[in-house]
Amino acid sequence: MGPSTILNTRMWTFLFLYILAINFCQTTGYGNSTQMLYAKLIIDENSIPNITAMLQPLMKSTTFYVETPVMTTKCNDVSSNKECKCYQGYKWNDALCQSNPTCCDNTSCILGKSVDAMCILNTTVTIKGSLKLPDEKYVGCLQDEKSDTYQACRNGVLKTMKEVFSTLRGFDYLDITGFRLGSIITDFVMSIVFGISSKDLIDLSLNMSQQLSASLDMNTSGVVRLIMPKMPVPYEATDQMITCTANENLQASPKWTITNMIGRYNITDGTVSTVTIVSPTKSYINLKTVTDLWEGDYLCLYHQKDYRNGSSVNIFHKDSAKLDVALKPHIDVSTKPSFPRCTTQNPILVVIAKCVIKDSSEPYNVTWSGTGLREQANQTESDNTLAYTVKKIFNCNSDKGNDTGITCTFQNRLGQITTSSVPFNIIQEGEKYCKAESDWEDTKAGFTAVLKCKNSAGIIRRKCDSNGNWEPELSGCVNSDLYSVLQNAIISDTGLGSLDQNAGTVFSNLQNVTKTAETINTFANVNTSVVVLNTMSVKLENKSISVQDTVNDILTSSSNLLDKSLQMSWKTPDPNSNKTLAEIYLHSVENLIMISEMSNSSVKENIHVDTCNASDQCKNNVFNAEVTVKRSGDGRVKTAGFKNLQNYLPNTTNTSSINSIIVSTTYEGSKKDLEIKLKFELLQTRPPDVEMECVSWEYNNSRWSPRGCKWGGASKPDVCICNHMTSFAILMSKTPLDIPYMTEITYTGLSVSVASLIISLLIELIVWNSVVKTNTLYLRHTAHINISLCLLVADCCFLASSYPEGISDIWCKISALLKHFCYLAMFFWMLSLSTTLLHQAVFPFHKVGKKTYLRFSLFLGYVCPFLIVSITFLTNNAGSEGSYFELKTCWLVYSGILKGTIYTFILPVGIIVFINLFSMVVVIMKLLDHKSTEKTHENEMRAAKTVLRSVILLTPIFGLPWIFGFATFSLDLTAGAVTLAVNYAFVLLNAFQGLFILLTTCLGDKMTREALLNTCRKKKAPPTISESSTKLEATKKTSRTAENM
Repeated sequence: MGPSTILNTRMWTFLFLYILAINFCQTTGYGNSTQMLYAKLIIDENSIPNITAMLQPLMKSTTFYVETPVMTTKCNDVSSNKECKCYQGYKWNDALCQSNPTCCDNTSCILGKSVDAMCILNTTVTIKGSLKLPDEKYVGCLQDEKSDTYQACRNGVLKTMKEVFSTLRGFDYLDITGFRLGSIITDFVMSIVFGISSKDLIDLSLNMSQQLSASLDMNTSGVVRLIMPKMPVPYEATDQMITCTANENLQASPKWTITNMIGRYNITDGTVSTVTIVSPTKSYINLKTVTDLWEGDYLCLYHQKDYRNGSSVNIFHKDSAKLDVALKPHIDVSTKPSFPRCTTQNPILVVIAKCVIKDSSEPYNVTWSGTGLREQANQTESDNTLAYTVKKIFNCNSDKGNDTGITCTFQNRLGQITTSSVPFNIIQEGEKYCKAESDWEDTKAGFTAVLKCKNSAGIIRRKCDSNGNWEPELSGCVNSDLYSVLQNAIISDTGLGSLDQNAGTVFSNLQNVTKTAETINTFANVNTSVVVLNTMSVKLENKSISVQDTVNDILTSSSNLLDKSLQMSWKTPDPNSNKTLAEIYLHSVENLIMISEMSNSSVKENIHVDTCNASDQCKNNVFNAEVTVKRSGDGRVKTAGFKNLQNYLPNTTNTSSINSIIVSTTYEGSKKDLEIKLKFELLQTRPPDVEMECVSWEYNNSRWSPRGCKWGGASKPDVCICNHMTSFAILMSKTPLDIPYMTEITYTGLSVSVASLIISLLIELIVWNSVVKTNTLYLRHTAHINISLCLLVADCCFLASSYPEGISDIWCKISALLKHFCYLAMFFWMLSLSTTLLHQAVFPFHKVGKKTYLRFSLFLGYVCPFLIVSITFLTNNAGSEGSYFELKTCWLVYSGILKGTIYTFILPVGIIVFINLFSMVVVIMKLLDHKSTEKTHENEMRAAKTVLRSVILLTPIFGLPWIFGFATFSLDLTAGAVTLAVNYAFVLLNAFQGLFILLTTCLGDKMTREALLNTCRKKKAPPTISESSTKLEATKKTSRTAENM
């Protein structure tokens, strides 16, 4: 038998067995079920026409169908292996792809000679699915696989599935791969050769589900195909396109996902990726710039689902492929030691240069360039990095002044190069340096040493100044979780996931990281947290945050950062930014609140947000601050109050301090015709005469500005009225308003008064014997002397304490005590004068002796004020500062209406002035009726008139200034010109009281003036006998008159 006959016989035998198998299969099927059987022939390709001719009779059979033989795979021997390739329209079968993954993406593949290499149609669809069966009916499928119960259950399920799915044209095979719990889940795999109709697949799946009372989930492979760009893709390649096509209109939109080095993401439109749906069967992704973030496994998925008569079917048509990117590294360079030091004993240095990159699958070709290099090496370090090292030999003598730097070069698979220079900062003999300290190595003067943070991201810096002294450490260590939040925030809008979902994740994680203040209690951590807020506010600028959980996380994390325990972490300046941390925070949170959809008030520990949507006028309350907004249009008003933030914002003026919380107000409508009234809760009570200023924060200029705002004035110190929206606060001046020339007027007036009082007392001593001729005159001049003494002591104390900062607290207290006593004694001596005059006028026939007058006057003039001062002093914490006296004025305390020790002076003075006025009226009425008085009382009447004249003059001299003085307590200097006029009047009248006493009660008194002139004449010429006799007669006459009284 020849070779052709043998081949012919084998061929027919092979075909007979296949046909027999087909008929057996069909006898177990029903309807027009199909079963694909393959005849695999390994023959010479020239035999194809002969075999086709032999199969012609079978192609006309009505029982089965034999297709025309087609060559799918071609193999050629290559030494000990074979090289095989798939013809167009065919692909490697799944089994080969799993065992040889490198073959899947290529049409040709090198295989061992024993490997079964066969390509299948590109139209082949593989289906993997799971069938959820009811427990009670199919519990036997969970029995032991060798048991009859298991076999019967499995065969029953398999038979039903085959009877249904075998009716699909091109049905190849179906097999159950296992059963598992979760009800009873049947996992299966099925293959369709010629492609399928999605509608037919859904209909048959629902049919089968109804027969088995089950639900069905299936994943198809082959219905959807990905077309990838040529790989590997160059790093930072632009406009790279990945296309997804479907065999038919699947009545669903495609969903793109990527699984990369940091997780799984849905691919959406972003700053890097753009998703375009061209037609129902075609869509593509365009990557503007390809980096390591976009290397990974891409998945294109169409989801079909149907539900009928209690049965549900979910079909996921998908395809996946890997995008291979030729990566480029980020290189960190260092040397060991960081600052090699030359010494006389050791002029040859061996320094290790290191280039460190993140661990990567990219097979870099690493080279070094430079002189004196030895022993190149690389190793994987503990923090998932790769370190490439080389030793550098440095000669301190010959290499001095030469370029000693070297370069490491990384080349990827496509020849893209990344280089980094490694500098060598050599400490030469005699150069200044900072000696090693703890973890810090020797460091060259003028340079900064660096340490990697332990268990956190970032580095620690420490500078060695030009004199070789260490400066404080500057830690840039960031909590690892917080650093991860920042990285996610940076890529949130690239297209790796939707921006809204990414924002929700970022703020949720930020809230979790910041809720424990101890974990972020450094400037680096607070700064990173603020950068996260700022980054997200920029990326979400034109968006709206509608998810309430995200809004809540924004407010919570922002509030956490204002915790009081983080105070020092806010105040460290950032040398890399011209904006302070606080103003970046305020601007970011203000923007986030503005784009957040909020309908109700939200109160956190350090942030309170209130909203209002009334038509004409809105009123919001945040942390006891009330904000009323009047506007012409509709729109939601949002007001946010920030605790503690006022302590961190820069104070752009040295003369004022922030005296309220920061309140931010935003409005969605028109900004025209706005009026905003803010009523703050002041952090510190406003002292008298201290000016306040309503300000808003100008972000562009980084300063507080009063533009568009007006203060409510002294009557409403906590109110501001503004005409624009932004962040507001109240500034309070650190010092009271200064009245121009007040100090000069005071010093001049008091100096004149002291001199005048001294002159007045000298005049009294000189003329005492000449003018004191009656009891009434005795009382008048005694009172005058005591009033002058009290005012003199008080004025001297006032001058001594005019600059309180220059004296001790005890001297300030003594000064206040003496002024309190002397001013009161001065008025009580006036009271003594007026009451005795009143007594004399009302009871003209009741004579009182000098001693009685003196005892009464001394008691009233000194004992009464002493009692008032003593009781006031003792009842106010033994004269403590702030209770009895004020340290900044060395005078009594004024705390408001009828509050403060000042009223222990004002009330007695007011009563005395009233009594004096009453006494003057009574005395004047009596004097007007003097015609009925006896001649013997004319001298007393003249003396009474003199005393009355003194009372009339002294009452306004002493009373009027203190009326203005009391007005100065009631009026505020911020009120304007009226208050200034009152203060000037008080100072002028009070400061020149001594001069007024001299002019009125001394020089203005005729008797005193004549006595003073007579005394002066006596000193110029000796008196004549006649003048002496006249004087003697006058004296005797006066004595007789006094005896008759």
